[in-house]
Amino acid sequence: MHTRTRRTSLSLLSFALALSLAPLAQAADAPATAGPRALPGSLPLMPAPAKVERIEGSGFSVVAGTPVWAKGEAAQRVATQFTTLLRDSGGPVLNVAGTRGGNGIHFVLNRTLKTGAEGYQLRSGRDGVTVQAATEAGLFYGAATLSQLLSGGSNGVLPALRIDDAPRFSWRGLMLDSARHFQSLDEIKRVLDAMAEQKLNTFHWHLTDDQGWRMEIKRYPKLTGIGSCRIPAGDGGRDPVTGAERPYCGFYTQDQIRDVIAYAAARHIQVIPEIDVPGHATAAIAAYPELGTLDTPLKPLSEWGVFPNLFNTEESTFTFLENVLEEVITLFPARYVHVGGDEAVKDQWEASARVQARMREVGAGNEMEMQSHLIKRLETFLEQHDRRLIGWDEILEGGLPPEATVMSWRGTEGGLKAASEGHDVVMSPVTDMYMDYLQTHSPNEPPGRPLSTPLGRVYGFEPVPEALAKDKQQHILGLQANMFTEHTRSYARLQHNLFPRLAAVAETGWSPRERRDYADFLARLPSQLQRWEAMGIAYAQTPLQVELDSHDDRKAGTATLALRTPLGYDIHYSTDGSAVTAQSPRYTTPLTQPLPITLRAATFFDGKALASAASRFDITATSLLSRSDEQLGMCPGEGKLLLRLEDDGPADGPRAIFNVNIFNPCWLWKDADVDGIAKVRVRAGQIPYYFQLAHDEPQRKFSPARSAHGEMDVLNGSCDGTPLATVKLPAKPGTDGFITLEAALPRSVKGTQDLCVRFTGDTRPTMWVLDALTLVPR
Repeated sequence: MHTRTRRTSLSLLSFALALSLAPLAQAADAPATAGPRALPGSLPLMPAPAKVERIEGSGFSVVAGTPVWAKGEAAQRVATQFTTLLRDSGGPVLNVAGTRGGNGIHFVLNRTLKTGAEGYQLRSGRDGVTVQAATEAGLFYGAATLSQLLSGGSNGVLPALRIDDAPRFSWRGLMLDSARHFQSLDEIKRVLDAMAEQKLNTFHWHLTDDQGWRMEIKRYPKLTGIGSCRIPAGDGGRDPVTGAERPYCGFYTQDQIRDVIAYAAARHIQVIPEIDVPGHATAAIAAYPELGTLDTPLKPLSEWGVFPNLFNTEESTFTFLENVLEEVITLFPARYVHVGGDEAVKDQWEASARVQARMREVGAGNEMEMQSHLIKRLETFLEQHDRRLIGWDEILEGGLPPEATVMSWRGTEGGLKAASEGHDVVMSPVTDMYMDYLQTHSPNEPPGRPLSTPLGRVYGFEPVPEALAKDKQQHILGLQANMFTEHTRSYARLQHNLFPRLAAVAETGWSPRERRDYADFLARLPSQLQRWEAMGIAYAQTPLQVELDSHDDRKAGTATLALRTPLGYDIHYSTDGSAVTAQSPRYTTPLTQPLPITLRAATFFDGKALASAASRFDITATSLLSRSDEQLGMCPGEGKLLLRLEDDGPADGPRAIFNVNIFNPCWLWKDADVDGIAKVRVRAGQIPYYFQLAHDEPQRKFSPARSAHGEMDVLNGSCDGTPLATVKLPAKPGTDGFITLEAALPRSVKGTQDLCVRFTGDTRPTMWVLDALTLVPR
């Protein structure tokens, strides 16, 4: 399918999506309602230090050319990193002057200090600033704090201060999925830079999955020779001129991996590799079919979801996995190796006579015990090589080796159970720590999962469950954000998904629980936005933009406009189309305005606009009659899995985005005013159904087609029952990738109605998706 022009401004809408997700959205957004409020004595630092004390006396001014002093190789390394970070964050340009001197900035590595493995001290007064720590890592984090004090809008004047700081948790992580979509070395390094600036210390690298094997294994060259390429679905996988296949390929050589590890280590970040077993194995089995349980050849696919393909249980396959891990261990110096263990649907094992025989050989009573046997085998292998196994919380099922560490993603219950049993745990629940979930309900969000995980929800997550006994709380190593990339096709989207939410993760991982305050965090955020902008980080604009809810009165020719912003900053607006400034009216209550109206609105903090551009809403009598897919809800009924999906084409350039319930595609215009409406006009496109649903397949619903290519039905109140109107679908969309259909409404349909639109026919291999719904007057 071809692209459409994306909407860059909104018409009036009240998002039905937001309404359908209201219980979750209200809970998630609750911390944001109070808006930003700085605590007394708060400094514009992220994460907030453990202890800050303002002391009597004069501060110190830092300007371009202020000398930086450091004695010893390690301190000089940190001093040089400090000058680079400060420059890149928009601060003054400084140089390391030498090993000792007078006034200025001093970095001191003092092994006798009791600052811990990552802690530091910072002192500022009229003669200068001293950062000292017992370790190079601690000194580096002190340098990051000083860089923030001198950037983000700072005038370079440091007050007289004492900062004593150390992290709450030892594991402060980010997982990046390079298997679904591939990132360049430069992009990964830029992520590592941003992590280090926020004092995150663990980069979990997801390198293998069904869609691609991304790590060179010299003993098994087909893993990358075959397993690193796939053909994108639909138009994205074809050359638009020749029609030839356009593969999507990429992997990291071992030299490139060493480069990333060294780059991370210089910033005190450990790199944890993940080699997923026994599921998420399609790419590996496609390369070496003897590793699977089926005779059917496999290939990596551009499909998302839970695949049925597992490694088989033969001794030769276990040996293969150990050989792979041997090369992994040689490359990665980190203590931990992640072996996945998640979403391993056991259907193929259950159906395989050979796997069942193998289970009897090893004494496994069921398939979960067979997976546990494999995990224990790999744990023993890793322990023999001075490594520790970590896996997703499914590894708890069937029994867990005593030294294994659990990464709890299906909520916190698995982590609670594991820690209670004496296992170390990293908390990473899907409800709070998954960065591929959207941040807001804005139609300007990129593709992803519309069950939103807003900034306030991320910030509010507490890694230590209240139910965990005090003598077991030390088993909570920390927390981790997970960035799966099914819908993250570009680096721009990756940045949008990570920032600013990654700063909330960092603060939870570093700052004492009693120091965390969301309103204060929001007051500090604008300074951090300035640093990110200087660093070239394209953070998400949607949390900073203004959203619009409206209620229209067509007969009166008016609209009532309610403005909101996800983070609770002040909103200023204009209704005459003029530019919005801090002197424009401040929004306090809904506005009732005659049509047409051009509304501009923007968020402000301390008199400065936060988003890169004001939001603009052009509202006319005509716009009141249309809703886009983002403005429509899901129809009542069973089966709801709403995704924000990208069109399959064009191969290059921007693509259309659709909100679709993939279990039961049906779109709802709630309380549509159909008085005087003759027909509905629908613009629709068609995309591949690129989902592997495993045991959720029975939830996929569709209405059978009643003609050769199916119908578009308009119904009242639900997607079941007799249609109010229907029109036959064509065999395929037009040359632009879309169709426009019109269905006449019966004259008996009057007043306010809940209009539902569905497309009949099987949703596999392609499904029709709604782009816009318009009411056409008589």
